[in-house]
Amino acid sequence: MADEIDYNIIGDDMQLVEIELDTNEAVRAEAGAMMYMGPGIKMETSTGGGLLKGLKRAVTGESFFITNFIHEGSGKGYVAFGAPYPGKIIPLDLGKTGGSFLCQKDSFLCAANGVDIEIALTKKIGAGLFGGEGFILQRLKGDGLAFVHAGGTIVEKDLAAGETIRVDTGCITAFAESVKYDIQMAGGFKNALFGGEGLVLASLTGPGKVYLQSLPFSRLADRIVAASKYQGGSGRDESTGVAGIGGGALGAILGGDRSF
Repeated sequence: MADEIDYNIIGDDMQLVEIELDTNEAVRAEAGAMMYMGPGIKMETSTGGGLLKGLKRAVTGESFFITNFIHEGSGKGYVAFGAPYPGKIIPLDLGKTGGSFLCQKDSFLCAANGVDIEIALTKKIGAGLFGGEGFILQRLKGDGLAFVHAGGTIVEKDLAAGETIRVDTGCITAFAESVKYDIQMAGGFKNALFGGEGLVLASLTGPGKVYLQSLPFSRLADRIVAASKYQGGSGRDESTGVAGIGGGALGAILGGDRSF
């Protein structure tokens, strides 16, 4: 059985989760996620169950290693973990979701000791080859608390039996094992080529809970790359208004850039 931990999610758009531990309780986290910890907390970094488990995590986009934070002191201990980019932290009580939940790869943040992180192959090859989540998803398995991170705002949907929602593949964060996952081609050649939404959409059919994110990190990264035309990252030719036609330098100066 997983350790029973208490937690507090702090912040709004740049959230962190602070975990409270009793003596000998532990929480496991992705390497590099820890922000701060109190006295009496001991760190133990390992593959989390052998070479094979480490390789499985690496395949899902996580670190080969995982770190356990064990409270060896008396009284209450605490350790906090920060999200890697702007967004929200979602607590998942696996004991109330049938013992497992499927998540977008690299969304795992931390979990109570006893929760396993496994790979989950999508049931249809087409969904894996063309879906934005890839052929491999994460399965968080156990009976304790786990925490995943989503970009932007979270939308929580409770799908009824047979109810279907179509979603941009990158906007899926997590969903119950009872939800059927498939992909559909975007309707029409013009929609696929010029719509900007990708060639496929994910089709999620209930029953079960679904968590969606408004700002996938891949979408944020694409916008940053598009705005940085030069290797130096200035991206001055992306400016509009005062810094538009023939006004790149003037607009940059007015905007506070004094590198001219």
